[in-house]
Amino acid sequence: MEKAKELVVIGGSAGSYNLIVDIIESLPLQFSPAIVVVIHRNPKFTTKIEETLSLKLKRAIVPAKDKMQICSNMIYFAIPGYHLLIEPDSTFSLDVSEPVQFSRPSIDVLFETSAEVYCKKCIAFLLSGANKDGTDGFRRIQEMGGKTYVQSPEDALITTMPEHAIRSSHYTDIFSDQQIISYFRNLK
Repeated sequence: MEKAKELVVIGGSAGSYNLIVDIIESLPLQFSPAIVVVIHRNPKFTTKIEETLSLKLKRAIVPAKDKMQICSNMIYFAIPGYHLLIEPDSTFSLDVSEPVQFSRPSIDVLFETSAEVYCKKCIAFLLSGANKDGTDGFRRIQEMGGKTYVQSPEDALITTMPEHAIRSSHYTDIFSDQQIISYFRNLK
């Protein structure tokens, strides 16, 4: 498999799951970037999101593992209980440091490390959620020349996360759910 030269990161919390399913469902069979998703999940509860979505959508969707190479045309999910970081050699690393914004995995941690490695080749989407996780990472992606998109609060089930990112960012585009789905449908 080819190492990803571009990275699309998606962060969401409460209220984002259905849109994430719609995003994955809309993807073409082949696309160039890797897609990495962080959903706030409690490690005390066993979830099989990757397995369930792989079966339902008939796509390879895998949990990101320590030292795993980030490859094109792949969909990765952060596992509960660990921060997911992007290393300079385009591999994942897992970290058990303190929660950020009460969350581990933290959207900020993924976004910030993605920005450092992929710079202008990093694209971020921040979806529905009940805290401000993701906002600092959004700013770092913008500083490094990457592109950021936030779910319209009008479409978000819980508006705290998108509204905070909009207030704190200067260069982000606000997309409706349909615009987000269209973006991924046309991903090359």
